[in-house]
Amino acid sequence: MTSTSDEAAKIIEHLDAGKIFDLKGVVAVVTGGGSGIGMMISSTLVANGATVFIIGPIQADLDKVAASYNEAAEKTKRLGRLYGIEGDVRKKSEAKRLAEEIGKRTPYITALFNNAGILEGSFKKPTEAKASAFVEAYFDDVSEESFDNTLRTNAFGPYWLTFAFLPLLEKWKEHNYKAEGGTREFAPQVVMTSSMNGWTKDPATAGFSYPYLFSKSAIGHATSSLAHELLPLGIRVNGIAPGLFVSNMSTPGNIDANLGISHHSEYDFSFQIPARPLPASLGGPKNAGGSNRDMGSLALFLISNWYVNGETVLIDGGTLLLHPSSY
Repeated sequence: MTSTSDEAAKIIEHLDAGKIFDLKGVVAVVTGGGSGIGMMISSTLVANGATVFIIGPIQADLDKVAASYNEAAEKTKRLGRLYGIEGDVRKKSEAKRLAEEIGKRTPYITALFNNAGILEGSFKKPTEAKASAFVEAYFDDVSEESFDNTLRTNAFGPYWLTFAFLPLLEKWKEHNYKAEGGTREFAPQVVMTSSMNGWTKDPATAGFSYPYLFSKSAIGHATSSLAHELLPLGIRVNGIAPGLFVSNMSTPGNIDANLGISHHSEYDFSFQIPARPLPASLGGPKNAGGSNRDMGSLALFLISNWYVNGETVLIDGGTLLLHPSSY
């Protein structure tokens, strides 16, 4: 007869963090996964045993960063591995090709992280309250190409990729249920990287770019809409809405190409972050913003939890508590 303590021991073992976040067998695709927030997600998944395909514009750059982390994983006897695949996430044809290419290397995927993003079309705030000054700042100095390229990358691309990868996500569901005797250890999922700027009313938090702000508003709404649409397939759609994380977007030109991580030496942003950054001794940035541990732990939560669907998690250090928003 099983004692109460034996039952409690089983519960404790089941709830152990090492088991909850053991991603052995998990296969993820991360667009923009070779740098910035994408690398924070990718490296965390690899550290916990997942196979991760990172998509980016230049194969040589992806190969370089993948080699660094795979060598480290080998040295530390971790099962996770990183593989780079060049692709243009803006295009419908590329979404199909990328799904087919990854489908040749793996029979299924567990999660698709639509993370790639760009910021273009920034304006300089008018210095006088005249219509002509506003026209010059918001109209004359912002190109049509900035809107087109930003929306295609940040909003349209995730739509194409989500549907292109559905068959591989469905195959994961079939495999996982059979392999685990019908359990739901990991449910297939699409994760959208939105931004706090999908809800902000202050363009200072969005790099003074309305193309970027509009694109993130679009993908924020698309997350819940697509989650509703995919309910019959049992494939979840959730989102991550970051505030400031140091990346080549937020601090251009300070990237370590071998590791896919960026640095900045000065806090010089036009918005406030009430949360104190993680200490450098624990992997935090030098002066401001979220760390790879902050972003990585959120990615682990979304992968391991199957009860959250259609939600976007704000991870902004409290920025939108100070700046006007609709979140």
